[in-house]
Amino acid sequence: MALKFGILDQSIVFPGQTPAEALANTVKLAQFAEANGFERFWVSEHHDSPLMAGASPEVLIAHLLARTEKIKIGSGGVMLQHYSAYKVAENFNVLASLSPGRVELGIGRAPGGLPRSTKALQKGVSEPESLGEKLTELDQLLTGSFGVDHPLAGLQANPVPEQPADVYLLGTSVSSAELAAERAYPYAFALFINNDPDAAQAAFRAYREKFDRSKGREPKTLLALTVIAADTNEEAEELAGHMKSVRVTLASGKTVNVGTLEQAEEFARQAGETFTAEVREADITRGTIDVVRKRLLELRDLYDADELIFTTVVPDFEKRLRSFQLLKEAFQEEELIV
Repeated sequence: MALKFGILDQSIVFPGQTPAEALANTVKLAQFAEANGFERFWVSEHHDSPLMAGASPEVLIAHLLARTEKIKIGSGGVMLQHYSAYKVAENFNVLASLSPGRVELGIGRAPGGLPRSTKALQKGVSEPESLGEKLTELDQLLTGSFGVDHPLAGLQANPVPEQPADVYLLGTSVSSAELAAERAYPYAFALFINNDPDAAQAAFRAYREKFDRSKGREPKTLLALTVIAADTNEEAEELAGHMKSVRVTLASGKTVNVGTLEQAEEFARQAGETFTAEVREADITRGTIDVVRKRLLELRDLYDADELIFTTVVPDFEKRLRSFQLLKEAFQEEELIV
């Protein structure tokens, strides 16, 4: 079976760029992905950060659908905890009606920003709901209406499309994997955020063991990871730089992943809690075609991943494109990518 690839783009505003230039590069990258046989292209959601231009994935998805023809376009992901399931369903039902069969709704569980952005996004919410409750509502509204036992019985998120958006759950833990299994959603583990191999293996194992096949679906796993391919190993090492992964644990027990200790301190300050932080070298698959292909196949086999989805944090856009071009060439040689 051919190994399917996707791209997750974070619309990063690199030094010397404007947000408009970052978003224009996201469009170019989506068109490149389509032209080069990638399966899907996802965009992320980040708030209150001048370094990220993608604050509204549904808006960006609409534009990308209009600028491409066939490739699947989705969110990686929409942070459902902040929003009404009804409004999210309306947004994605419109998108799925405009581009049937091409829309994917990835749901994330992280805040997507610092505590003050979470406070602003959830300001005025009078009836807090759990993520599980929101997912139940979302499932109903993507395909029809609330049932008779719901306080808003009969409510629809019009237009109800013939081919609703496919829902994916994104996560970095066993708990997210178990939730995906319970709902019979495809599950994407973000190894580029939590690069603990034991955590990833435990999550995938829990997902497969607890997957609810009674819903008529089969497990589907995606491994999301950072990859940098270059013409030489030396160039790949230079492009990779010294990226870090910082896992913050607040006094309340809440955990979040950030990129720097400064971000960890700011997160804890806004949360009003003490914290501990674990700093790791970012896990970046990097090197020439041969080096990258070998490691990606090892990771696929280690986690038994059905698909891979890549993020490539390289400021030079042409070198970022070159990295994805080399990935395509690497797997064409193995006849693993369609």
